[in-house]
Amino acid sequence: MSQALLAPRAGAGAPAPGGRLLWRRLRAQRAVTVAAAVFALLVLVAIAAPLLTWCEGQDPNTYHPALVDSASGGVPIGPFGGVSGEHWLGVEPGTGRDLFARIVYGARVSLGVAFVATLVQVALGVGLGLFAALGGGWADRIVSRVSDVGAALPGLVITLGLLAVAPASIPRPVLITLFIAGLGWIGISKIVRAGALALKGLDHVSAARLSGWGTWAIARRELLPALAAPVITYAVLLVPGNIVAEAALSFLGVGIKPPTPSWGQMLTDANTWYQAAPTYLLLPAGLLFATVLCLTVLGEGVRTALDPRAAQRLRAGTDTSRKEEAR
Repeated sequence: MSQALLAPRAGAGAPAPGGRLLWRRLRAQRAVTVAAAVFALLVLVAIAAPLLTWCEGQDPNTYHPALVDSASGGVPIGPFGGVSGEHWLGVEPGTGRDLFARIVYGARVSLGVAFVATLVQVALGVGLGLFAALGGGWADRIVSRVSDVGAALPGLVITLGLLAVAPASIPRPVLITLFIAGLGWIGISKIVRAGALALKGLDHVSAARLSGWGTWAIARRELLPALAAPVITYAVLLVPGNIVAEAALSFLGVGIKPPTPSWGQMLTDANTWYQAAPTYLLLPAGLLFATVLCLTVLGEGVRTALDPRAAQRLRAGTDTSRKEEAR
């Protein structure tokens, strides 16, 4: 972890840059601006899924058998998977369900699971990391041993096994969110523990303790502001990993169950249709790739903006580029 992210200021931990400063640093990175715009569009499409499908006049679960060729096994009738004025992206092979409706509703599931899982991971990681660092002794040993064991376990294999035997009465998105979060808090807890251990020995933290502040008051007022930068950076980078995890579980057959659409589930179904109806594979795969790429670029941009030394290098590079353009 960069020491600049944990550098203290007089009387308090070094907080993350203010909103305006962070925004200026992010805007200085053109790739981050483009990635943020594309990702914001994807989120807007997911939120507006009911409105968009209403405008199209379709829904994600209605079968249209007349739009697929039963003689060829269910291949959509028409070019590009049955694209038409009524079905903007064509229809699903075999069933004739509207592909645009399933794509936008699938975005809701995939993005929703990833975001909620990330929030739970951050809450667990920050809470347990602070508990280990400030509790010391037995608390630190217990959290450290549990995180060490968890880091050594094959998370995907365990999740596959648990989802395979999980009761069907519990909604699948809830189960997947809990399993991803329950196995993914370890990294952020180690970052928070290490940062808190480094910070709690500083003069301003010792002064706060001598002034009579309680343990959690010190954590809230002194440690968390200084740990905000690495926590935010790690959280942003967790989201694309969680999207891929949800898609992988659905692709392996233990994730989101029909009729609820998700991008991973669509990729699973597309395995048998990629030659006869390639758009059925390319659309969810392309959107998944674009989402993960945008979030990865955005995460790197946030890391750079929150790291003072990286921000200085960025400003120096921007100034050099402007001088070259002026010439």
